[in-house]
Formats: sequence, structure tokens, C-alpha cells
Amino acid sequence: MNKQKQPIRELTKAEEQIMQILWEKQPALVHDILTGFPEPRPAYNTVSTIIRILEQKGFVGHKAYGRTHEYFTLVSKDEYSSAHFGNFLNNYFGNSFKSLASFFTSEKKMTLRELEDIQQIIATEIEKQKQSKS
Repeated sequence: MNKQKQPIRELTKAEEQIMQILWEKQPALVHDILTGFPEPRPAYNTVSTIIRILEQKGFVGHKAYGRTHEYFTLVSKDEYSSAHFGNFLNNYFGNSFKSLASFFTSEKKMTLRELEDIQQIIATEIEKQKQSKS
């Protein structure tokens, strides 16, 4: 029987903050996650509760060592980013990479160096695609 992969749900801001820390520090205890927050840090119980919610949503797993739990991610940062970038592109830029690029180059006042770096990345990708067609 083929089991279809469930779509990755969107995280709340608080859940995403914890996932960012976990992606960087994993595996981690709640205390380790707390140290990843800037001051003023949230309460221990708040972080613990959000981690349990992330477990229910399938983002986080844990290993128990007595009463202590060590947490690790079940969804990679790349998987999450990829799943939700498409929604962002569609919702804010009409699924147009050209509109997205135009926004960032004009609205965000990119430096000449940043523009040149992006130009190089694009030129490299164009070459790869040309070579794969031949």
C-alpha cells in the first residue's frame, strides 16, 4: 500500500522561532532551546508546551532519558522552506519569479555587490541549463 506524504503545515511565529533554534542546535533539551532566544527569553513552560505542539504536528521527535527529553527535528529546514516558499511566491507575487526579483532589487535597495552576486548565480544556472539541453 502506498502511503502519500502529508503536506507540510505552516508554523506559527513562535513555532518557527523554536524550529530555527532546533535546526541549528539539534538535538537539544528545552534548556538548550531557551538559550537560543534573545533576552527577554520566554518561560521554560512556554517553550516546553510549543515543543509538544510541534511533536503533535509531526515536526519534532524526542528521545526520553528518564524525565528528561532530548528533541530533534523530523522536518528539515530545506523541506519546510521549499514547501512554504511556493505559497509565499504565489500569494504575494502571483507565482512570478520576475515580480519577486523586481521587488527585491527595487524595494530593498540592494547593493551593487549583492546584485552582482545574484547576476553570477543566475549566469551559472543559465550555463547549467544550456549544457543539460545539449
